[in-house]
Amino acid sequence: MGTLLVKNAKVVLTNNAELGEVHNGSIFVRDNVIEQIGRAEELPAQADVEIDAGNTAVMPGIINTHHHFYQTLTRAVPGAQNEELFDWLVRLYPIWGELTEEAVYISTQTAMAEMMLSGGTASSDHLYLYPNNSTLDAQVRAARDIGMRFHVTRGSMSLGRSKGGLPPDHVVQEEDEILRDCQRVIETYHDPERYSMLRVALAPCSPFSVTGELLKQSARLARSYKGVMLHTHVAETRDEETFCKQRVGMRPAAYMESVGWTGPDVWWAHSVWVNSDEIKMMAETGTGVAHCPSSNMRLGSGIAPIREMLDAGVKVGIGVDGSASNDMEHMIGEARMAMLLQRVNLGASAFSVREALTLATRGSASVLGRDDLGELAPGKAADFVGVPLDTVAMAGGAVHDAVAALLLCNAGTVKFSVINGRQVVKDGKLLTVDVEKLVERHNQIAAEIVSKYPVPERFKLV
Repeated sequence: MGTLLVKNAKVVLTNNAELGEVHNGSIFVRDNVIEQIGRAEELPAQADVEIDAGNTAVMPGIINTHHHFYQTLTRAVPGAQNEELFDWLVRLYPIWGELTEEAVYISTQTAMAEMMLSGGTASSDHLYLYPNNSTLDAQVRAARDIGMRFHVTRGSMSLGRSKGGLPPDHVVQEEDEILRDCQRVIETYHDPERYSMLRVALAPCSPFSVTGELLKQSARLARSYKGVMLHTHVAETRDEETFCKQRVGMRPAAYMESVGWTGPDVWWAHSVWVNSDEIKMMAETGTGVAHCPSSNMRLGSGIAPIREMLDAGVKVGIGVDGSASNDMEHMIGEARMAMLLQRVNLGASAFSVREALTLATRGSASVLGRDDLGELAPGKAADFVGVPLDTVAMAGGAVHDAVAALLLCNAGTVKFSVINGRQVVKDGKLLTVDVEKLVERHNQIAAEIVSKYPVPERFKLV
C-alpha cells in the first residue's frame, strides 16, 4: 500500500492515554498501520498519498457492534412505525422472507455506505434468516467490494411459531443445517489475525427464536476455533423477560448464563432489562454489551443502565441496530444518542462527550475482541475519519472545543475516511461504490418486497 500522510488536523483525538489530543496534528501510516502521530514538524514531510486535514477533527472510526443490514429495505414501513418489538417483528417477518441473494448484497452495501459517510470504519452485522437460497456470502462480497472492516455473524432461527417461538415457520431453519453452514462460514471466511478485515461470529438470534440446544451447540462450535465469538439479543424488552420466565423459568441473563453464553468471547445486544446482580455477573465474566440507544427509544424498549455497567467494569460498545428499528445509521450521531440518553435518567454530568466517543470506538473494539482498533497510536490499524469543522452546523462550537462539537453539534458527513490504510471517502464522497446507482437499485428492491404485504387490518392508520 505504501505510505500515507494526514497532515495539519486542527485536532487529532487519539483515545490513547499517552498521546491524548494532538492539536495541529498529523498521522503517518505505512501500509495499513499507524507509524507516527504528532505535530507536522515531527513527522515525515512527504508520503505516497497525502491528505490535507485542515479544518477537521481526526478521530478513530466509529465501530458498530450490532446491526441488521438487510433492514435498510424496510425503513419506515407502515404498520411497523408505532409498534413495540414483538408486534414490530410480526409485521416485518413476512417481508423479510422475500429476501434474495441480491437483496442481501445491495442492502449490505447501502448500510455500509451510510455508516462510512457518517464516521464508521468497522461494523458487525447480524443476519439470521436466509430465504430464497440467500447466503451470508453475499454480505462478505459486499463488504469486500465497498472496503469496510467487517465482523460478519452467522445468525440463525430454529424455533418457529409451531414450536412456541415468535417467527413464522417458513423463515426458520433446521438446527443441523444451521450448524453445518456455521462451520462452512467459519472455515471459509474467518481471519483471526491482527488487522483482520473479516472475522466471523456465531449468532443464534434470541431466546424467543432458537432452542437452548442450538445455543449450546453454537457455543461449542465457535469455541473450537481461534477468535470466533458469540453474539445474540438478550434482555431487550419486558416481553422477552416474560417469555423466558414462562418457557425456561429464568430471566434472560440467567438463561444465557445457564447455556454457556457468558465470557470474554460473548457480547449481548441491548441488555436493557438487567439488574445489578446480572451486571456484576457480566463484569466478572467479561461479557460485552452492544448498546443501541436509538433503537431502544424507537421501539419504546427502555433505557439500558449503561452508566451502571461501565462503573461495574462491563465492556460496552455502540450499536445502531437494524435500520428498520432506528431508520437511520449515523455513526457519530449514535454516540451522541448514547450520551443524551444516559443524561435523561441521571443528569447532565452523567455521561460526557469524550466518554461517549470512547465508548463508540475503544469500547466497541473491546466488545469485539479487538486490541488493534479503536484508538490512534503507533502499531494500531489505520482506521480513522476527518470531520469538517468549518460547516454552518459547527459554527461557534468548533472554535471553543472541537472534540466536544463532534457530539454537541451536528457532525454531518465526514470529509474523509481511511480504512486499513486506504482512503475510502474523499471530500465527503464515497470512492468505492456509485452511491446514486446503489440507492436506485436498493429502492427498487425495497418497493417490490414491501408491496407484497399490505398493512394488516389491525395496523391500519386512522
